[in-house]
Amino acid sequence: MRRTSALIAGGGPAGSVAALLLAQGGASPLVLERSREPQDALCGGFLSWRTLESLAGAGIDPAMLGGHVVRRVVLFTGKGRAESPLPAPAIGLSRLRLDALLLDAARRAGAGVERGVTIRSAEGTMLHTGDGATVTGDTLFLATGKHDLRGAMRDAVVGDDPAMGVRVRLAPHPTLTRLVGDAIELHAFAGGYGGLVLQEDGSANLCMALRRSRLRAAGDLPGLLRVLGDAMPVLGERLAHMRGVAAIDAIANVPYGWRARGTVPGVYRLGDQAGVIPSLAGEGMGIAIASAIRAARHWQAHGPVGAPEFQRSLRQRLHRPIALAGWLRTLAEHPAGHGLLLAGGRIPALVGAAARWTRIDSVSRRSSFSA
Repeated sequence: MRRTSALIAGGGPAGSVAALLLAQGGASPLVLERSREPQDALCGGFLSWRTLESLAGAGIDPAMLGGHVVRRVVLFTGKGRAESPLPAPAIGLSRLRLDALLLDAARRAGAGVERGVTIRSAEGTMLHTGDGATVTGDTLFLATGKHDLRGAMRDAVVGDDPAMGVRVRLAPHPTLTRLVGDAIELHAFAGGYGGLVLQEDGSANLCMALRRSRLRAAGDLPGLLRVLGDAMPVLGERLAHMRGVAAIDAIANVPYGWRARGTVPGVYRLGDQAGVIPSLAGEGMGIAIASAIRAARHWQAHGPVGAPEFQRSLRQRLHRPIALAGWLRTLAEHPAGHGLLLAGGRIPALVGAAARWTRIDSVSRRSSFSA
């Protein structure tokens, strides 16, 4: 059995940033990542101005990310369109590029990184891998995203009509660039919504949150996309740039609105393992990165025993962003709320306030630790 002071399950943004900061602080963290090569993960693709500030605070220069600059938010419903500027420029960036850059930065800082490792289960701060090996840490940083580990499952209740996440990559095309431009688009429809933003290579990432009942009614994902495209011509115009069925990825039973109630000494829960914000807020990557920075700083000050205090503080900090995003999600997936969304979406001050109130920073200002 191998042992390390800081064991990190998952090499996405949360795990990579935690590893980077721990290594910079003199620790020897070990990251276990299931993919053998960088992959374009299902979730993500948008980094807000607040997330870029968090990355800069961790030593990652936003200018080297090379993302597509985003300055506006545009809302489409069956009733119309609304547009407002963002409070500050953001970027669209593929997870393929972001994850590779962050994990490489962690490796260069001195973190150990092992790819192609399947983690079967967790037992306290111990991980059991697919090859029968056991790796344990004085501290476990759980950063597996929306994927749960046996032995460390989230206590989320998904309900009778759970949400599923769907990601579609749209091929680069001058028409697509002209249509979307420097905007992040929100397409709201009965039973769900989709967020669309251009990426660094000119392609577009369309991330949707859908009620399972919508999929059952359509039969399959390609059929559902055809139904949505026919009902919403603006969305259909974008979907015309799909590469085919292979471009559709999905994950079931996403517990939007969930926050970790606590943890045990030695286990820090990061990113989606700490709280799952409805994706229309565009703050999933923000929570992943900010929680990693907060966790690394707290661990450096308090060690393994500080995990419960960290988790309580993070749960409190996530309350307002996740609650507000949940309310906006309810309006987006019910046509009766679309008029209110459109009215609010035409008021820049209101859009700016909502954007700011759904962000999380990497510095805890109310607890005994800070970045």
